[in-house]
Amino acid sequence: MSASIYSNSSFTDSPYGLKLQRTITATGTTSITDIPAGIQRVYAIVIGGGGAGGSATTGGAGGGGAGGYSAGWTYKSTSVTVGAGGIGTSTSAAGANGDSSIYGMVMAGGGNGGGTTVITRGGGAGGATTATSVTSTISYTGAPAASSGTIGYASGGSQTTAGADGVSTGGGIGITTVTGTQTGFAGGRGLITGGGGAVGTAGTGTGGAGGTGDFYAGGTGSTGTGTGFGGGGGGAGFTSVGANASANNGGNGGSGGGGGGGASTGGTAGSGGNGVVYIYY
Repeated sequence: MSASIYSNSSFTDSPYGLKLQRTITATGTTSITDIPAGIQRVYAIVIGGGGAGGSATTGGAGGGGAGGYSAGWTYKSTSVTVGAGGIGTSTSAAGANGDSSIYGMVMAGGGNGGGTTVITRGGGAGGATTATSVTSTISYTGAPAASSGTIGYASGGSQTTAGADGVSTGGGIGITTVTGTQTGFAGGRGLITGGGGAVGTAGTGTGGAGGTGDFYAGGTGSTGTGTGFGGGGGGAGFTSVGANASANNGGNGGSGGGGGGGASTGGTAGSGGNGVVYIYY
């Protein structure tokens, strides 16, 4: 007799028999003092904050990378840190990185912010530590970092096309061409996904969609004629959809680490989704 992981609800990321006891979404450091004294080890799922999309004076900027995903046993700790997503801005600049989350010895980095029009690359996904470029970081499992456009546990952002697929995925590249019909590139597909790249053209522009998540959809890119459109959609988070882009503004990443969408031509980039921590015992 066989069982399908797609129809059997007993297949989860937590060990059999444990119950979800805590869900921590407040960013920053929180005290946990009420885990029973007889429990010394717990199981934690830890997700870092997503990177913000990039922003640009002209043309389109890249989407932010997804926050890292880590899961495993740890000693009981009296504090937990949840990483905030990077905050999008209208100032022409690369997007802000997401912050790391940690409980005990389980840690997950933030996603890298999307690039601006000087280098419009999508941000790399976070692994166990925060990504600081198009390249991701080594994951909590020991899976290696992934370079631009490379599939990985934490995938690389893009310097040429859509973000690469993975568990946590990179953002899509923005388009700097300011004439003609242009379409931005999507974030990678995965459990937690990167934001879409933006376009800023005088012609018809369509921003890239946020990456499609295993549980939730990424946001759609904005479509229209002229530089007031073309924002990239927010990437899907672990706990919610990515937001749709609006005009030349990027969509926010979904909560639980989604990457923010890139902005075009003076718009405001999407912010990354905040991280989350789950504790089981």
